[in-house]
Amino acid sequence: MSDVKNLVACKSCKRLYDSAQLKTSGQTACRLCGGALTKDWQGYLAIIDFEKSEIAKTMGISDNGKYALKVR
Repeated sequence: MSDVKNLVACKSCKRLYDSAQLKTSGQTACRLCGGALTKDWQGYLAIIDFEKSEIAKTMGISDNGKYALKVR
């Protein structure tokens, strides 16, 4: 798992990405929705089974992965 300090969040869907991996691949937007990325986020949420997760349903998450709870 990545160091939390190296993660960036999508401003639209709140998905978290490792900034070093994005830099290596040359990617500048979210792979899931194409939204802008930011280092300004709080709270860490790991969704393992979005279909059974009440939190995922509440947040509108439709894919397993790492997410931020709050993104600015």
